[in-house]
Formats: sequence, structure tokens, C-alpha cells
Amino acid sequence: MALEITDANFEELVLNSDKPVMLDFWAVWCGPCRMIAPIVEEMAAEYEGKAVIGKVDVDSNQDVAMKYGIRNIPTVLFVKNGEVVDKQVGAAPKQAFTTKLDALL
Repeated sequence: MALEITDANFEELVLNSDKPVMLDFWAVWCGPCRMIAPIVEEMAAEYEGKAVIGKVDVDSNQDVAMKYGIRNIPTVLFVKNGEVVDKQVGAAPKQAFTTKLDALL
């Protein structure tokens, strides 16, 4: 299951992670976010132990969303060693996400 990333645990779970991180910025009211939600959950299971897969609710965690300039959702950021190294804006097929994450492993 994807981790719930919040303003409070962001530094610990994302910036200090020794594994690559895939972060899905989403909101309950966002249709395209609901479309990629099952993909994010599948990937959380498939990459367990190899990468951190997390979800950030932009309505509840505006500090993190603002820090990274999230204007459109879904936006998926790929973070390695505390730095954003890639991103995907908008809904996309699973292969788009796995290709970007695999490049960081």
C-alpha cells in the first residue's frame, strides 16, 4: 500500500530516504487522480523494499505542494537523494511511471 505522505513526515520519508521515491500528488475530487490510483497502489506492492511509493493529498498538505510548485494534479514526482529528478504531470499509463522509476533503481 502506498504511504500517506504529509507535511509532517515529508522530510523523514522522502528527503531522507535511501531509496528512490515516487510521489503522487492528488485530491479526492480529482477524476484523473482516481484513474491512476490503482496503478500507484500496484506499484507500491511491486516495488516494496526497492522504492518508496507515496501519496500526498494536496488539500491536506499544502506546504509540500507549494514547495514543489504543484499546480496541476495528478502530478507524480520522482525523488532520489532528496532531489526531484523527474516528473509526470497528468494521468498516464503504468509503463510511463515504471520506466521513470526503474531508471532510478
